[in-house]
Amino acid sequence: MHASDSTPAPVGVQQFHDVMVPNYAPADFVPLKGAGARVWTAEGDELVDFGGGIAVNSLGHCHPALVEALTEQARKLWHVSNIVTNAPALHLARTLCEVTFAERVFFCNSGAEANEAALKLARRRASLKHGAEKRTILSFRNSFHGRTLFTVSVGGQPKYTEHFGPLPEGIEHLPYNDCAALEAAVNDDTCAIIAEPIQGEGGVIPGNVEFLKALRAACDRVDATLIFDEVQSGVGRTGSLYGYMQADVVPDVLTTAKGLGGGFPIGAMLTKREWAEYLPAGTHGTTFGGNPLGCAVAQRVIELVNVPAFLQTVEARGEALRQALSRIGEQYGVFREVRGLGLLLGGVVSEAWAGRAGDIVKAGHAEGVWCLVAGPDVVRFAPPLNLSEQEMGDGLARLERAIQGLVPA
Repeated sequence: MHASDSTPAPVGVQQFHDVMVPNYAPADFVPLKGAGARVWTAEGDELVDFGGGIAVNSLGHCHPALVEALTEQARKLWHVSNIVTNAPALHLARTLCEVTFAERVFFCNSGAEANEAALKLARRRASLKHGAEKRTILSFRNSFHGRTLFTVSVGGQPKYTEHFGPLPEGIEHLPYNDCAALEAAVNDDTCAIIAEPIQGEGGVIPGNVEFLKALRAACDRVDATLIFDEVQSGVGRTGSLYGYMQADVVPDVLTTAKGLGGGFPIGAMLTKREWAEYLPAGTHGTTFGGNPLGCAVAQRVIELVNVPAFLQTVEARGEALRQALSRIGEQYGVFREVRGLGLLLGGVVSEAWAGRAGDIVKAGHAEGVWCLVAGPDVVRFAPPLNLSEQEMGDGLARLERAIQGLVPA
């Protein structure tokens, strides 16, 4: 097509294979537009979105208030660099400090960037305060913290580090929810422990309160930094603004992204004043961090989500979804357990369906419902937090039809 042509070429998945690096394996449909928890594809099909852009579209597709916030800011200021600050960033930072434990905020563009900043901060603090030998980072098996070389090494899934070595050193991986293993591993060389209050990519596994409290106690004992990765579990996803609030365990550093921008790229590292002092001017940065557009949208997201009645609805809708999935799982023998919190749920497939989570998701696409996997044995559900009863009912009916079609006659 010539540059002067005004009619866009038809889109299809085949074009991905023609022009894109093949590091993804996209589904066989291309969404063109969305509204709420529904999307419409290039082929004209409608799907109910139970994946939420992997827990990103916290208020669904094209929420009017977010469109308004983005459009209003777009008419004022797009980018100014980190040579100066800007009003939306200052406003959002103050809001995040007011609604969480944090006293200081660093803005970036993604969860990986937020975790990279958190890990660098923890290492730098430990080195300056205690010496270079205090550098061990403890993480957990099946965790996921991003795709940079540092964060993918800290994540506990070896498949993501194969052939990318040599990897950063000083990282140990422990079993999740295992207090005894934690106690045995923590020592004076431990500089940080990083954990997801709910493991998302690892199978939607909630951390039990005893374990989360043990993390806090272990860090206090050896003056290590406790980092909670709430990239997936944050911004109302669990029924509270951040998951740590339900366990009443306060970290030293919290990372947030995904749902924070409601679909617009933004990430943040939240921390305490004492920790922030270890990243003075020049020690870390990012070109687009604190972008006025992203901060303006995220401000509106927090204003809409951090309302008691809204969070109660998330909790109630999540419980209704859990019960419905449990019924479907029992009726067709497909799920042996439905676990998670709020609207971050995982249907763990039964032994008879082992390894077939992807088959269920693909069949769902054909029936008009869009779900996710969290490994080969877990179907993941992370729909918009404002999912309506009608949208939920339609999505569940389509999912049940998809499962019916997979059950042997």
